[in-house]
Amino acid sequence: METPRHLHILWTNDNPITAEKMVFMYGLNSLKQGWWDRVTIIIWGATTALAAGDQTIQEQLQRLGAAGVAISACKACANELGVTDTLRGLGFEVKYWGQPLTELLQSGAPLLTV
Repeated sequence: METPRHLHILWTNDNPITAEKMVFMYGLNSLKQGWWDRVTIIIWGATTALAAGDQTIQEQLQRLGAAGVAISACKACANELGVTDTLRGLGFEVKYWGQPLTELLQSGAPLLTV
């Protein structure tokens, strides 16, 4: 499955300060400092609406993507909130995450939940 040097950050807290000062800061610095070889931020739940509706958050996510952080959103959440096209239009992957998340958890892969 995934290499142990691939960190997934499951981002479910829609507080913009938490996003900027924890999720985004740690995700970016993890790559820049070489703490992890790969970082994927999974947008799930309430953060789906935040990412689709907040221009500042969108710009920060796009900067993270340009720096090498993978950005992926839960398709079920995006569909239910009507923001799938918006997230895809921003260049973010949108996919069903239920089974992949289960596989990550069952394998013991590094997962940070915020």
